[in-house]
Amino acid sequence: MDLQAGAPLRYRSAAGRWVLLATVLGSSLAFIDATVVNIALPTIGRDLDADAAGLQWTVNGYALSLASLILLGGSLGDRFGRRRVFLTGVAWFAVASLLCGLAPTVELLVAARILQGIGGALLTPGALAILEASFAHEDRSRAIGAWSGLAGIGGALGPFLGGWLVEIGNWRYIFLINVPVAVLVLLVAARHVPESRNPSAARAFDTIGLVTGAVGLGGLTYGFTAWPEAGPGDPAVLAALALGVTGLAAFVVAERRSAHPMVPPAIFRSTAFSGANVVTFLVYAANGGVFFLVVVNLQVVAGFSPLAGGVALLPVTVLMLLLSARAGALAQRIGPRLPMTAGPLICAAALVWLSMVGPGASYWADVLPPVIIFGLGLALQVAPLTATALGALDDAYAGVASGVNNAVARAAGLLSVAVLPLVAGLGAGNLTDPVTLQPVYHTTMLVCAGLMTCGGIVAWLLIPNRLTAHEPAPSFCDPCSPPMIKRGEESRPG
Repeated sequence: MDLQAGAPLRYRSAAGRWVLLATVLGSSLAFIDATVVNIALPTIGRDLDADAAGLQWTVNGYALSLASLILLGGSLGDRFGRRRVFLTGVAWFAVASLLCGLAPTVELLVAARILQGIGGALLTPGALAILEASFAHEDRSRAIGAWSGLAGIGGALGPFLGGWLVEIGNWRYIFLINVPVAVLVLLVAARHVPESRNPSAARAFDTIGLVTGAVGLGGLTYGFTAWPEAGPGDPAVLAALALGVTGLAAFVVAERRSAHPMVPPAIFRSTAFSGANVVTFLVYAANGGVFFLVVVNLQVVAGFSPLAGGVALLPVTVLMLLLSARAGALAQRIGPRLPMTAGPLICAAALVWLSMVGPGASYWADVLPPVIIFGLGLALQVAPLTATALGALDDAYAGVASGVNNAVARAAGLLSVAVLPLVAGLGAGNLTDPVTLQPVYHTTMLVCAGLMTCGGIVAWLLIPNRLTAHEPAPSFCDPCSPPMIKRGEESRPG
């Protein structure tokens, strides 16, 4: 059945709610596991006798495979079916989460986290591409806003969930809890999510692009992670950094020459698409530093318990949940430029305030006010940013656009976790030493505020007031999947 034979889903329809539920739950698995481990880092370090590099790789191993392969995930969805690839990613993620929960050493935990990232790379771009292909044009910003508010809060909910699970039992629960959630996602998506793909997409794999992109990110990440202990003159550090730069340069050349590129260079001719991805890189690099160090600083320097450190960021979760869909609707009415400019600037002000949190800090006076301001800024910008990155291109590129934007976001978070402590002067210090961590945290928050400020400026300069409307692309629907609802018919679950 051709998608154009039936009406696109409406945001408030029952069918639309089922699709939104499946994509939100699936995306939340990947988003929560990008941050949930942060709150447990001190406990994991003591339990598994891990050094600072091992703890960083517990975060970076997941982010590396996610960022390296997420372009492939989006491309596979366009080629072979967005629902099919999404379901594969959810199942893969569940198995990898089980391995994380059973890991007896930090080395095996890092390996299992890398496998988790592969599953996340398959499911994350598929979720957004499903929304872009399924909903009516006038409802997409609201649907993406709701997705951002419900799934995106996973990044903020992670520390709270992690703190609670660590306190009531064991850090391994933060991974094992993914398994029943993934089973629920598989049941809902298999029953209610329609299949779609781009029938004009090439079947050939861009193997050279995949390998060079992964090598580039991997080399840079390893080099920056090893730098603090080994030093900038260490041959392994220099070789890794050189390999990373060479790999990324080769990726650009390969995409320009490939007959079937994983990332068609022509999509970057859109100023709105390119600008949205630059803003994404700056904003998510700042977010990576914030969610990596704030909860650690609250425990190690300010003396908060794991649960109290996680609860400290709960207002961000609430504000994202309440305001993201409204921010998407606002951007649909007034255009994305103003929300995408104001949001990062509000976050920057909040991070300057948060940088002053130190020993003996009071939650109510020193932590809660800037956290609320940060949450307001984040809620204002995330949905318009995502909607702009997807809406700037034709619908046929939904998977590629989602893959590129997610890859940029994950790469930014990946590099920020590796680079920011180094820039802030961590050296060979330990993340669990309060004397060492306090100045590093302060400097990192100021650097993150600067990144947010640059994101707001770029948005004002490159994001248009209105996006050009695109004609829906012809897509294939699997006849075995749930049907799209005909115009005028009542949408009913099941």
